[in-house]
Amino acid sequence: MGANKTTAATGAARSPMRARYREQVREDVKAVALDQLAQGGATAVSVNAIAKQLGVSGPALYRYFAGRDELLAELVIDTYHDFAAALAAATDPALGQAPAERLRALAAAWRAFARAEPHRYTLMFAPPVPGYDAHSEPLVTASREVMAVGLDVAADLWPPDDSPAAAPGREGDVDLDAAVRAHEDILAATGAGPEQLRRVLSAWTRLHGFVSLEIGGNFTSMGIDADALFAQEVSALSATTA
Repeated sequence: MGANKTTAATGAARSPMRARYREQVREDVKAVALDQLAQGGATAVSVNAIAKQLGVSGPALYRYFAGRDELLAELVIDTYHDFAAALAAATDPALGQAPAERLRALAAAWRAFARAEPHRYTLMFAPPVPGYDAHSEPLVTASREVMAVGLDVAADLWPPDDSPAAAPGREGDVDLDAAVRAHEDILAATGAGPEQLRRVLSAWTRLHGFVSLEIGGNFTSMGIDADALFAQEVSALSATTA
């Protein structure tokens, strides 16, 4: 009886250790995958090469990731978490920033993240390999963290009640009904509305377009002062009222 109790206790004690070991291996795999990503893009990520570097067999790693698609999805989700955290830290209401300052801080943090980790930034917004499902529920959920920060800043800068453009049915407006339904919980939590969602989407496309061109070296090749152009774009964003 005592032996059985001891065995049961030992098994219970080992479970957390196994869980920690499993998590450590997963983190080691992702670290090597990120190195591969930085060196050669998503197509350079190889489970077999990771296994070789870690000193294990390729099949052994499939106990931790079902395949390369799952590994890449984990890298994207981690990146979304880190990206959203960077934006949230830069726009934290506790910093006491004025609404326009929060927008500038968000834009600066967005650009800084993309410049510091271009391989991870690119991975968030481009399907890394043919057949990759960028619309899977875990990825969409992770991306919503970024939207939540943007909507919080937008609701602060352009309060819903003070949005003359918020009237529905304006000629040329993009139909946001589906997007509003998809983000109802975030809109409610941030106090934002459809107009703020439209503004965030506009800012998203402009910021993403800018940093994508910048990390791709396009401004350098054209002899354009990227800092001056970025300041101009951010000023235009904060001044936009329609």
